Amino acid sequence: MAAPFGGRGALMINNLLKFLNSSPVNFLAVKTTAEILEKAGYTKFDATDKMPALKPGDKFYTTKNDSSIYAFEIGEQPLSEAGFHIICAHCDSPTFRIKPSAEILCEGGVVKLNTELYGGAIMSTWFDRPLSLAGRVIVKGEDALHPSTHLIHIKRPLLQIPNLAIHFNRQVNDGVALSKQKDMLPVIGIVNNMLEKENLLINIISEEIGVEKDAILDFDLYLYDTTPACTFGLHDEFISAGRLDDLSMVHAGLAALLMNNSESEMQNETVQKSNAKTTKVLAIFDNEETGSQTKQGAGSPFLANIIQRIVLAQGGSMDDYYRAVEKSFMVSADNAHAWHPNYSERYDPTNHPVMGGGPVIKFNASQKYASDAMSAAIFANICTEAGVPYQKFVNHSDCAGGSTLGNILASSLPLRGVDMGNPIWGMHSVRETGCILDHLYCIKAFAKFYEM
Repeated sequence: MAAPFGGRGALMINNLLKFLNSSPVNFLAVKTTAEILEKAGYTKFDATDKMPALKPGDKFYTTKNDSSIYAFEIGEQPLSEAGFHIICAHCDSPTFRIKPSAEILCEGGVVKLNTELYGGAIMSTWFDRPLSLAGRVIVKGEDALHPSTHLIHIKRPLLQIPNLAIHFNRQVNDGVALSKQKDMLPVIGIVNNMLEKENLLINIISEEIGVEKDAILDFDLYLYDTTPACTFGLHDEFISAGRLDDLSMVHAGLAALLMNNSESEMQNETVQKSNAKTTKVLAIFDNEETGSQTKQGAGSPFLANIIQRIVLAQGGSMDDYYRAVEKSFMVSADNAHAWHPNYSERYDPTNHPVMGGGPVIKFNASQKYASDAMSAAIFANICTEAGVPYQKFVNHSDCAGGSTLGNILASSLPLRGVDMGNPIWGMHSVRETGCILDHLYCIKAFAKFYEM
């Protein structure tokens, strides 16, 4: 099967790499997504404002907590008849959060930072890598209830979690239990006096964002690997990057959403008039890696509230809203496990997707995924109409799998939907591996879904 998009495919993959590099944490992923949407003609809607009257072709986005983002393009067909076409993904990934009062002074003036594990990271993969900090900083605003937010992205390598030499740990290659509190603390530098130690992190933040130290109230800071995303392989067929789970699905959904708005997908050099038949939604949630039960997670009623307001803003009734939900379809896009050539015994004998085989429909008998026979058949039909191959994944019956967005979102918004994703290796490693062909297949399938 020929690669999708011809020569444009290389541009899309290059844009994916740029997207990953500019999105080291959830807050920066939302910022990058918002910038791309605005270049494509989307306007920002503040959820505290009254929803304006909406007409076909209107395009807008809104955010929650600076860490989740929701984009909408109003279609020509009545919502009560056609519903919404929704693609959802998440922008958070396993990492380490910096604790308050984080500086720990050690012998020789070495300072390390106190951290807390976020999500289910493969911790050993974080050793001996150039790391830095990204997130948001809260500073004094107009009054106590309205502080200001500054995003921060320190691009230079600033920290490292050094491994213990094998000479002191001869069993390291036999498997060693790691302590989150002891082993995973990054070194940030050597200080000359106690005053420098006590103000070290605040000094760095103040200099980076250009704000006086006394104005800094608090921060949400996380570690990230500064090594850029890249392609590799005999034919450059693989993608190596941090946060493929799930930023690659964010990028695929965004590229598909903008497919008819720009001649150069994700570059947005030439904005065209929308011709959407149905109303398109791209919902990027936060906190999937910790259960989604937050105001910016898939368990929140925020998306349901916005969708309801859209129906009412078009002159519809609550009955029209309920009908629109019943007519809608959701694609929950969260990556899947590719068959690993070194561990074939860990996979189901008949349902193990391979790299380059196309998007993966995920099933689970205990309903950890939203897919059932009906929704899976619908997504398979979408892939077929798009000229894209698809695969199926079921866990090895002796291995408990993870959960994702689909069923959690459906608890507040009872949508028909499917859980799917692209096959990757090393999920939750600091650096994961995907396949270029799968990413292009996914964009093509998503674009077909949006235009139906």
